[in-house]
Amino acid sequence: MTIAPGSTGTPETIAVLGAGSWGTTFAKVLADSAAATGAVRDIRIWGRRAEVVEQINKEHRNGQYLKDIELPGGITASTDVAEVLKDAQLVVLAVPAQSLRPQLGEWKPLIAQDAIVVSLMKGLELTTDARMSEVIAQELGIPASRVVVVSGPNLAMEIAREQPTASVVACSDAETAASVALCCTAPYFRPYTSTDVVGVEIGGIVKNVIALAVGICEGRQMGDNTKASVITRGLAETSRLALALGGEAHTMAGLAGLGDLVATCSSALSRNHTAGRLLGEGLSLEQVGERMTQTAEGIKSGPAVHELAGKLDVEMPITAAVVAVLEGKMSVDDLGPRLLARALKSEGDY
Repeated sequence: MTIAPGSTGTPETIAVLGAGSWGTTFAKVLADSAAATGAVRDIRIWGRRAEVVEQINKEHRNGQYLKDIELPGGITASTDVAEVLKDAQLVVLAVPAQSLRPQLGEWKPLIAQDAIVVSLMKGLELTTDARMSEVIAQELGIPASRVVVVSGPNLAMEIAREQPTASVVACSDAETAASVALCCTAPYFRPYTSTDVVGVEIGGIVKNVIALAVGICEGRQMGDNTKASVITRGLAETSRLALALGGEAHTMAGLAGLGDLVATCSSALSRNHTAGRLLGEGLSLEQVGERMTQTAEGIKSGPAVHELAGKLDVEMPITAAVVAVLEGKMSVDDLGPRLLARALKSEGDY
């Protein structure tokens, strides 16, 4: 199945499940892409909270997550997931990673059998260590060729403000990836395509854990040398895991690897960087949760990443140190010396 904007006389129907910052922003990207090409597109957002849905419909805003950003008029919202999914050819998933599987169980009867499903999520499932594309294929019973992953340096607020951004659209089927990329090409959003779904997803997953480490360093008032070292060695850890799972090295050097890592580790808009900074300042995990309005996926996915690395015998000392902090086995004061605690060797030896 290909998706060609404006290729038929009927509106193209797209469902975005999740009314948080990235789900709402991606809906805006899809609408602006349609406007740029003259396509007619019906974009519906599903949200749990009635007040968010009402504001999107009446004021064309999502003040909870995107402040004063004006949304295109072609975007509508509903708390009724059946209404949102009706006749949708493209289904975009933007919900917390750990809640995805049970939600898909409920949504499966409502999703069209030939729909393409897009994942905006960057998490690894606890207990199974499954990537989100794997969870989608398993729960919906669809082939990998109909599951697409979007990842890269995608800080939602910057994209919502239409600041130029590049991203990666990945699918095992190159034609499907190209079709979805065409749907989300806006004047300020430039997608590249890839068939390396594993590499793209692992880049998006592990960078959240590394961003926690960098945030903790900032919260402990460590310097830029420390943070640059953690980012660089964090990329090495990410690459080791991706390659062990069958990912490609060049993906780690691209937008879904290095690009996403740099943006997430250096921006105050990053939820994981913010969560790490708060931990570094001495807040407990519970207090961090109370301060944050959205999920920091690294807190949930970190233990799963650490477990997966152990199963594959992949050395990830930064991830191990962050997980030790999250589990209360190490204080943030002891984190610094542990971040680079590996046996001396050549930098080229991953």
